[in-house]
Amino acid sequence: MASWLRFAHAVDWVNERFAKAAVWAAFLSCMVSAINATLRYLISDSSNAWLELQWYLFAATVMVGAPFVLKVNEHVRVDVVYSRLGPRRQAWVDLLGLVLFLMPAVVLLAWMSWPYVVESYHSGETSSNAGGLIRWPFKVLVPLGFALLSAQGLAEIVKRIAFLRGVYPMDTHYERPLQ
Repeated sequence: MASWLRFAHAVDWVNERFAKAAVWAAFLSCMVSAINATLRYLISDSSNAWLELQWYLFAATVMVGAPFVLKVNEHVRVDVVYSRLGPRRQAWVDLLGLVLFLMPAVVLLAWMSWPYVVESYHSGETSSNAGGLIRWPFKVLVPLGFALLSAQGLAEIVKRIAFLRGVYPMDTHYERPLQ
């Protein structure tokens, strides 16, 4: 179990670094949006490339930021029952959800998205918009994001099993959304 926990902590470390990149991508997306709007309204000049760059940066935020959201237990869930369960039962619900729902979906999506990246790269795909950007570098974010999410899912499975065995002190606190 110790080697599996080392693996889980290594995945945590990697996804923490990608989360920092996601934060920067969100910031840059906002800056690109502000600059584009300013140029458009002040000097009536704009470019589709700016708009597409904003979209691509937001996609990077979501795709490489999602694994960290899973790591810190802030992902979307139906908590009508979950919030009333004790720590061990919450760990069981998490474990079953990770194994039965998350892992099959993200592994399948990572695997199925890769051929689209390869095809885009080989064809030299660019945006159909005038002044648009090349597409394949940003399409790489889809399989990369799902691969990172599947690795984080596996790390969370390991941590839940270790917690249930009593060899890993996991913070099971979950704060329900306020709405």
